[in-house]
Amino acid sequence: MNTSRLTAPLAAALLSLIACAPAHAAACATREAVLDRLANSYGETVQSIEFGSNNGIVEMFASSETGTWTITVTLPNSMTCLVASGQAFEDIFAPQGAPA
Repeated sequence: MNTSRLTAPLAAALLSLIACAPAHAAACATREAVLDRLANSYGETVQSIEFGSNNGIVEMFASSETGTWTITVTLPNSMTCLVASGQAFEDIFAPQGAPA
């Protein structure tokens, strides 16, 4: 598992977005429910993990078969919120320290 794909500034920005958004703006559920849905409905598995500010965890899930991807933030209260999703995921290996 590559934990270096999401940069610290990106993780902080995503956490800030969730923290500042109204409760109804983000789709949140228990971590177990979100992971189950991503795996069973879309075939997505975790691709990267970033530990962000405010003790949040930013994760990117994706499926190389379907091409779908999802970014989530798990908050300290164990709720996991969907931040972004899309299609056409492509796994590109970049060596540590290589320019983005």
